[in-house]
Amino acid sequence: MIDNLILDTLQSARVDCVLSLPCNMLSGLMRAMSGRQLLHVPVCREEEGVGIAAGLALAGNRPLLLMQNSGLGNLINALMSLTRLYRLPLFMLMSHRGGPEEQIIAQVPMGQAAPLLLQALEIDFCQVDSADQLRSLGPFINQTYQDGIIRAAFLMRGLWHAAQ
Repeated sequence: MIDNLILDTLQSARVDCVLSLPCNMLSGLMRAMSGRQLLHVPVCREEEGVGIAAGLALAGNRPLLLMQNSGLGNLINALMSLTRLYRLPLFMLMSHRGGPEEQIIAQVPMGQAAPLLLQALEIDFCQVDSADQLRSLGPFINQTYQDGIIRAAFLMRGLWHAAQ
């Protein structure tokens, strides 16, 4: 249910390509993409996704990077020296790991740092905790492509719990 709502939101914002990295929280979403009119490109590293997204944006596409927030640290240089420098639009949709219910202690430091990193990089972002917040995400994503900027959203663990 929530995975389909996320995909509906992406399609309403006319996202046409999703570059993804493996994440347990996002696995259902990635499986649900197979029946949609979205190009899905799995990538090996976050900065690879940034590079491919840059090429897609230059070709007039609307790429989205789907990843875990822990990967944010891997892509900062590519994001700033390529995407930001050339004013290419990119939306990053991230599962948020490292919150209060996190079972893997190694996820906690980046879970705490990721929002602060986005603030330091002056990248607008939001946190999505509910289906209602998710429904309002479409215009935020759409504006990213219109403005030619980088934006992000954290899909909080509670989003999936609320849907059950």
